[in-house]
Amino acid sequence: MAKSIETALAAYHATASTVIKKLERHGMSGHFCATSSEAVKLVRSWMHEGDSVTWGGSETFKETGMKAALENAGCYRMLDRATATTPEEQREMWRDRTSADWFFMSANALTLNGELVNIDGNSDRLSLLLHGPAHVVVLAGMNKLVADVEAGIKRIRTVTCPLNAARLHTNTPCEVAGVCSECHAERCMCCNVVVTRHSRHDDRIRVVLIGEDLGY
Repeated sequence: MAKSIETALAAYHATASTVIKKLERHGMSGHFCATSSEAVKLVRSWMHEGDSVTWGGSETFKETGMKAALENAGCYRMLDRATATTPEEQREMWRDRTSADWFFMSANALTLNGELVNIDGNSDRLSLLLHGPAHVVVLAGMNKLVADVEAGIKRIRTVTCPLNAARLHTNTPCEVAGVCSECHAERCMCCNVVVTRHSRHDDRIRVVLIGEDLGY
């Protein structure tokens, strides 16, 4: 068993190295960590006491232990949108989040050519990826790697959306039937499909590939 794990990690590392080179050509930095705990340690080495932190609706952010580690550290300003309940609080929270030092998210898919493929409903997550926070950290398990953008969209429609719909109880066709029907339902999760192929701001987007299956 140990040997198979070593073999898998060696393969992951080789693949990640190729993707990281592509990311760097596209103005994004890439990093590989064998485990979630290594990823937490790496990311925290970039941060400073008092930094403001916010995040999108990412299961990976929780599964890696990143969210708990940052909360338990007690030295960061955690901007949790769930704590804003009134319209006034929500507007103030949005202003704070757009100017955060760090925004954490995952990707629905990451191509071998170093492109991020994401979908969103309300597009809170995509808005902050595209503009605002000083730094964006994309945490992605190796299960998120796909051959190209077309494969990324296929993954979203056959894996990501049905699983997220079941988790969130959206009552969309992808929850009811388990497959995407390119719907226009009230709680459609595919309102916007965004491919990030380049960042003008070097090192703003930092992609951390992790040698585990994480998120959807």
